[in-house]
Amino acid sequence: MKYFILIPLLTSFLFSCKSDQEEVLPSENFVRIYDDNRFNASYIPIDIIQTPDEGFLILSGSRQPSSNFIGTNIMKTDPEGNFVAGVKLPDNEVQPIANWVAIGEDYYFFCMDATNLLTKMFRVDQLLNISEPVILNTTYPMSVSQVNDQFLLLGYDNENKNSILSLLDQNGNALQQKSYSIGAGDGVEEPVIDHFTRTGKQFPFLTGRTSDGLFYFNGFYNYTFSLVFTDLTGDDPRGIVQGQQDDGGISAVFPLSGSNFAISRFNFGDNFVISNAQINTNEIISGTNLNGNSALEWIPDAHVDIKRIQLTDRDLVIYGSTTQNGQIMITAYNTTTGEWQGNKYLGYSTPYFLQKLYPTTDGGLAILGNTAVAGRFNRICLFKLSSADLTDISNQVKN
Repeated sequence: MKYFILIPLLTSFLFSCKSDQEEVLPSENFVRIYDDNRFNASYIPIDIIQTPDEGFLILSGSRQPSSNFIGTNIMKTDPEGNFVAGVKLPDNEVQPIANWVAIGEDYYFFCMDATNLLTKMFRVDQLLNISEPVILNTTYPMSVSQVNDQFLLLGYDNENKNSILSLLDQNGNALQQKSYSIGAGDGVEEPVIDHFTRTGKQFPFLTGRTSDGLFYFNGFYNYTFSLVFTDLTGDDPRGIVQGQQDDGGISAVFPLSGSNFAISRFNFGDNFVISNAQINTNEIISGTNLNGNSALEWIPDAHVDIKRIQLTDRDLVIYGSTTQNGQIMITAYNTTTGEWQGNKYLGYSTPYFLQKLYPTTDGGLAILGNTAVAGRFNRICLFKLSSADLTDISNQVKN
C-alpha cells in the first residue's frame, strides 16, 4: 500500500544573496517559503534530511479540522530548495516526530495512528516511494534517533503512566526496552497529553546516545521533565539531570566527547546556553546547577537545536533558536573551549521560527523553520547557508 496524495504547494523564491565579488552556486545560499493555494492550510515543520541528489526531504505536520492531532506530510526539494513533489498521508496517520533516520538508500520516519495511538514506522526513498507501515507496540511516540542501523524511540504508555525507551531493529522489533514512571496521580500526565493535542506547551522530547555508549532520553520521569541516562539493562536510570516539574529542563543536548555536552536549558521562561558542559552521567543533579549564559534574545522557553560542524580550519557547535523579535538566530561556539564565535540573524518583515538545523554535504547548513505569510498563513521556510557563511559567522570573535 502506498500513499501518494499530492499537496498543491507552490515554491516562492525570496532571495539568494552573497557578495557580488564571489561566485555563489544557487544551491549554496538561498531562502525558500513553500506556499499553498488552500486558504486554510497550516503547516508545522518537523525535520529535514538531505538526499544523495543533494535535494532535501522535509517532514511536516498540518492542522486537521476534525482532529486535535496534526496530519503527516512529506515534501521533496531539489538542491536549490525548489519544490519537486509532496505527499500527504491519510488522515489517520498523525503526529509525525523528529528525527529522520537514514539507513542505506532509505529514510525512515515515525508517526501515530489516530485511532489506537500506536506508533507506525514508514520507509521512504528520495523519490517519495513510501512503504507500507510497520506497526509498533508503543503508543504516543515522542522522539526517535539513530543508533548505528537501529532506532532509539521514546514513547508514552498512558495506561501505566510510563515513559518507554526502546531500541528497535529495522523491522521494528524491540531489542531492548525499559519503562520509567512519570509519577502517580490524575494530573501528572496532563502536560504530556496537552503536548500531543497542542493545547499546551510543546516539550523538547529527545533521544540519543552518548560518546561512551549510554542511551538517554529527554522526557518525563518521576514528576519532572528530565534528561535521563540509562544503559537499558538496569531498572533504574544511571543518571538524571532534573528539571523543574514541567516548568524547566533541558531544551537541547548534543554529546561532544566523554562527559562533555553542548546543551541549552529553560527555566520558567528563561533560557540558558552551556556550550561545553560537563555532566556526570552516573549522578542525579539539578539542571539549575548547570550554570550558563542567559540567552536573553530568545523567546521564552525557546525551541533550540544544536549541531556540530567541522569547517576546514575550525570545529564549531552551532545553536539555532528564535528571537523575541521574530528572527531565527544562529550562534557559533568553539567546540573545544565553548567560547562564543559569532551570531547571524535570519528573517525579515514577518516572524520566522526555527525548527531544525541540518549540516549539508557541501559544508553548509540548512535551517528549517516556519513563517506566517501575510501574518496569517503558517508556511514552511528553508534557509541554506554556505560554508563561507559559517566561516564569516565564526570570524566575528576576531573583529
